Amino acid sequence: MQNSDTLGRDEVLVRDGFVNKIKAVARRIPFAEDAVAAWFCTRDPSTPLRVRATLIGALAYFVLPTDMVPDFVLGLGFTDDAAVLLAALKLVGSNISEAHRTRARRWLQSIDVA
Repeated sequence: MQNSDTLGRDEVLVRDGFVNKIKAVARRIPFAEDAVAAWFCTRDPSTPLRVRATLIGALAYFVLPTDMVPDFVLGLGFTDDAAVLLAALKLVGSNISEAHRTRARRWLQSIDVA
């Protein structure tokens, strides 16, 4: 689990960057619904801290403009983001409820990317 400084920094990164990033790329990535459901899970006050920290870390990696494989690399740019999110979902995905997934689908439809 992240230390509190890293978690705080990642929370700010996700809070300030997730919505714009997902709106910009949702049509191009197959894991958009999972990412948005994870985001809703992090915002749910009933989500345990260790789960929030894991998901926030994965979402922060997604939001970062530069990572292992830059997002602009055609065909490969989001593979590392998908791998990090998949790993987080393997660890704590059971905490993402059907309500989180439903909200994610509705939200994606409301911004016309689903």
